[in-house]
Amino acid sequence: MNGGYQQGGYQGGGRSAQRPPQQRTRAYPQPGYQQPQQGARQGGGRPPAAARAGAGGYRQAPPRRKRRVGRIVAVVLVLLLALGVGMWVYVDSSLRRIDALGDYEGRPADTPGTNWLLVGSDARDDLTEEQKAELATGDAGGRRTDTIMLLHIPDGSGKATLVSVPRDSYVDIPGNGKNKINAAFAIGGPSLLVQSLEGATGIHVDHYMEIGFGGFAGIVDAIGGVDLCIDEPMQDPLAGLDLQPGCQELNGAQALGFVRTRAFATADLQRVQNQRKFLAALSDKATSAGVLANPFRAFPLLFASTDSISVNSDDHLHHLAGMAFAMGGGVDTVTVPVGGTPTVPGAGSVVQWDRDNALRLFGALEKDEPVPADLLEQPK
Repeated sequence: MNGGYQQGGYQGGGRSAQRPPQQRTRAYPQPGYQQPQQGARQGGGRPPAAARAGAGGYRQAPPRRKRRVGRIVAVVLVLLLALGVGMWVYVDSSLRRIDALGDYEGRPADTPGTNWLLVGSDARDDLTEEQKAELATGDAGGRRTDTIMLLHIPDGSGKATLVSVPRDSYVDIPGNGKNKINAAFAIGGPSLLVQSLEGATGIHVDHYMEIGFGGFAGIVDAIGGVDLCIDEPMQDPLAGLDLQPGCQELNGAQALGFVRTRAFATADLQRVQNQRKFLAALSDKATSAGVLANPFRAFPLLFASTDSISVNSDDHLHHLAGMAFAMGGGVDTVTVPVGGTPTVPGAGSVVQWDRDNALRLFGALEKDEPVPADLLEQPK
């Protein structure tokens, strides 16, 4: 058939006559036809990345920035930890160490709890003339104790007990007869002082800490002063002290005058109360978050400690930290009960202990038991 149309083909010339029916179908989609989704696989080979990531989506890039920030934080933390450990080791190795707790015949056996002998020395050897004038220390030579305290930390969860020992206490000094306990320090230094105290109390001393005038003031200034409430005016030119009543912040020089002054009717007996009061406030401030979390306070405190504190040969910085935290949590305070203050030939005015009550006090500490309530100083 000339020029006729047959099913499956087209008999005729012209350009349109050469287009197969299938191509016309693709060019003009029929009803029900679905357009392939973008990124869909059209044949052989690997599908596009977007298709592999999911229909209509794109594979997210790795969180490189988050990982980088995490690494930086980790490095900073490691460096801070290394700095803290290094600083701790440096300060510990820089502490002044002395042989204060040597063994001797007849020494009391180890007793429960932990016992510290805390000594404030009036040594002026490391002070310049300007510092002596600023702190009103005078020029007395030699070494004596301005403060003697026994700190008992119980093994359990109870409060620590801070016992003030009047420096004029009349006790046996091994090899030197009876004298003021302060004389033991002047004659034989820390070791003879420890031996005299252990003999008089029956308490085994586990740790020793000594601090001088200049170091005491330096520690107070390092932590930004200490807050105290003063009940009445305190003036003492010999101690460089002039304080008015009220709650106030004491700097190093004022704090030193506060713990040294004896300008009271009861002299040393009032002074030891002030010393305990101040030491508790100092420990509380030194262990507070405002100091420990502040490098501008914590680091000067550490360095001031190395310049001013002496400890026994086997004591370390973590022992000092434990002692400070034990005191910062609050302590029971007591002065060794006094029986009289007679004048003794060769020794002058001395403090004699009330034997029965002193035995009650030290007997309780020796057994790591609470001190009888009637012996404790009642808070004001």
